[in-house]
Amino acid sequence: MEYALERMPDGTWALDGVWKRGSALLQDSLLNKGTAFSASERNVFELEGLLPNVVNPRHLQVRRAYEHITAKGDNPLEKYIGMMSLLDRNETLFYQVLLEHLVELVPVVYTPTVGLAAVRFSHVFRRGRGLWITPDHRGRIYDVLGHVRGRKVRLVVATDNERILGLGDQGAGGMVIPIGKLALYTLAAGIHPAFTLPISLDVGTDNEELLADDLYVGWRHPRLRGEPYQSLVAEFVDALRRRWPDAVLQWEDFKKGNAFRLLDKHRDSLPSFNDDIQGTAAVVVAGIASYCRATNTKFTDHRFMLVGAGAAGVGIGRLLRHKLAAAGSSADDIHDSVVMFDTHGLVTDDRSHLESYKRPAASSSAQAKQWGLDQATDLVGAVSALRPTVLIGTTGQHGLFTDAVLRKLAHHASRPLVMALSNPTSKCEATPRDIIASTNGRAVVAIGSPFDPVTFQGRQVAVNQCNNVYIFPGVGLGAIATGARAVTDGMFATAAAELAAQVEPRLLSSGYLYPPLTDLRSTTRRIAVAVAQEAITSGVAPGLEPESMEAAVDEMIWDLEYPILRAV
Repeated sequence: MEYALERMPDGTWALDGVWKRGSALLQDSLLNKGTAFSASERNVFELEGLLPNVVNPRHLQVRRAYEHITAKGDNPLEKYIGMMSLLDRNETLFYQVLLEHLVELVPVVYTPTVGLAAVRFSHVFRRGRGLWITPDHRGRIYDVLGHVRGRKVRLVVATDNERILGLGDQGAGGMVIPIGKLALYTLAAGIHPAFTLPISLDVGTDNEELLADDLYVGWRHPRLRGEPYQSLVAEFVDALRRRWPDAVLQWEDFKKGNAFRLLDKHRDSLPSFNDDIQGTAAVVVAGIASYCRATNTKFTDHRFMLVGAGAAGVGIGRLLRHKLAAAGSSADDIHDSVVMFDTHGLVTDDRSHLESYKRPAASSSAQAKQWGLDQATDLVGAVSALRPTVLIGTTGQHGLFTDAVLRKLAHHASRPLVMALSNPTSKCEATPRDIIASTNGRAVVAIGSPFDPVTFQGRQVAVNQCNNVYIFPGVGLGAIATGARAVTDGMFATAAAELAAQVEPRLLSSGYLYPPLTDLRSTTRRIAVAVAQEAITSGVAPGLEPESMEAAVDEMIWDLEYPILRAV
């Protein structure tokens, strides 16, 4: 039986259809209020005697739970385990604690700590959350989806675990990513957990360490490939569409070839998007837009060098080309402005066995010859030849942006933008301190993980976290609120523009490219409204009038307070 979640006229929320009683209700993290259950609720739901006598207000529950987390000391994995244990006990209290200690705890429940949690998943596993779909479920995935009880799913985040952050194949441990992403959806966009579901497409692993580990909890087989993989995913998409026809699907951490193939194949069969491709691109383009404002330049004034040609790098290139085309650049100018470099050198159209998803980003062989890059060269030589003003890394190679690379960049650009985006911290192309030192304090810095500001020659230099959490919750909320039939690239371009517009001039002048993380909920709401407007304008959200758009978005935003429970 699905719970019916309803927003009341006064803004409070009510959960109808609650049939559980006593200990069963206390074991349901979606329903449990712990010591916040009122005397009347304890009577109605047969909780009398099962809880201590006191009825605690919110602030005391939050304080107690936060004390439990801080008691873990400086061990981030232990703090992660503590927060996930709280999520498994009392989902509402989890979000209340997370919101009140947002800057401190977001890096605990997501990057960078979530990377360590993925690696250690089978050794710290305590309780299942979400769904694991394996090849053993072939032919009955629809039925397995039906094992989810009490939730009317509107939002699914699914991964096949093959490219978890910069860590590669983590098998069943990749489930921490959908769980973390959905926690951020609820925190930022207010999408109630009753509407969300994390899914792991556990199709095996080629990680030999995991297969040899007696404690490994996943499907213990080599990773499924080829047609058997494609047909299993197709069955999953079909089952998801039939089970929850109003759901939006976010693809997460798929290997680059599969990521593009699945997105292009299935995005028209149900509303779906890939955060690694589209969300990363939008938050990067938003940061570049802020950089242009801060330096009084235009997109067309810059050359963008993308180092790394995976899902993120190619996705960034796609949106940059879209942005330049919208600004009036010709096709030749765009190919001159956006260049891609990978482990084999400059990506060119005459390369043998060039992957199809890289072709739109490839430079011509004539361009390569003109730049002197028709033969393989190192990164220092490429930066010297191309003279980029914006250097973007999505490689997962720690320290790739060496002192020599950064000095060469700063030699040609008076105030370059360096975006070293790989997660977790151990995979970052360069640390903020190294970037600032090698560019003599002139670079604007954006990193994929959180870092403190850096002091250089007596002044404090801002360090931006280029975090997808600024983008995907607003896009998802806007799509769900409008009932969009598709999630378009235009919706991501709109989200990027709206995010950049929210950076105040005083922050820009101090080197900041994004709004404060503490403004995340208000930032997300504005992005969701803008995305909803784009969905209406582009025709993918029929039947919704523009004047009802904001109300539709607000109708979906949960205030993170305990809902009223209504018994069956």
